[in-house]
Amino acid sequence: MSRRLIDISVALEEGIPSDPPMMLPKIDYQSHAETAAQVASFFPGLTAADLPGGEGWAVETLTVSTHNGTHLDAPYHHHSTMDGGKPSATIDEVPLEWCLNRGVKLDFRNLPDGHIVSPEEVAVELDRIGHDLQPLDIVVVNTSAGARYGQEDYLTSGCGMGRAATLWLLDHGVRVTGTDAWSWDAPFAHTAARWRETRDPSIIWEGHRASMVTGYCHMEKLSNLDLLPPTGFEISCFPIKIKRASAGFTRAVAILEETP
Repeated sequence: MSRRLIDISVALEEGIPSDPPMMLPKIDYQSHAETAAQVASFFPGLTAADLPGGEGWAVETLTVSTHNGTHLDAPYHHHSTMDGGKPSATIDEVPLEWCLNRGVKLDFRNLPDGHIVSPEEVAVELDRIGHDLQPLDIVVVNTSAGARYGQEDYLTSGCGMGRAATLWLLDHGVRVTGTDAWSWDAPFAHTAARWRETRDPSIIWEGHRASMVTGYCHMEKLSNLDLLPPTGFEISCFPIKIKRASAGFTRAVAILEETP
């Protein structure tokens, strides 16, 4: 047996429409030449010219949200309470046991942008791929947004997982989910249109808010889900440990066992 690793994360980068304008990341790149004097300053009498090639170190300074790039949302992001009223877990409190488990891919690329996925649609897709959910399965959703990452319409692309569908997964023991879209929920532009018609606040962030009933995590801005089979792989998605944070960056990876 051999293992094949598939990177299902996006690179953190600036200059693309990966988030709403007020949330876009900023990266200040400092080159080897720009930091040579900085390195030399640690050693009195040393000059930049004394360094190999006159070079210092490459360093990047980030101005980011914990929700930029591929990240794992903690229950705390969704609401201050989870599991029917308990304090929500922050990202440093998420059980590590949740973050390395068997993966299951649901292919919803055929569903229209803004569509709210129902429990029935989840059950039909699981039946199609012949999989019975087990506790701690990591369920990732391949939407039409995956092919639009970095494009102007990324934020409005893809279907969303509704409250009922999310609770259905959680009732089956799932505790980590993921999507290649900007949000686990339907894009805000589509939800806003429904809100104007219904004035029903319960439709806003309904998938996220399912955590108030059963706490869970989900990944957003995944990539390469189209390269994954429906089953037969594991997912590793350990988050960066940030004290009391609502999310943490993750280098999410799918691990496939293959026969040579």
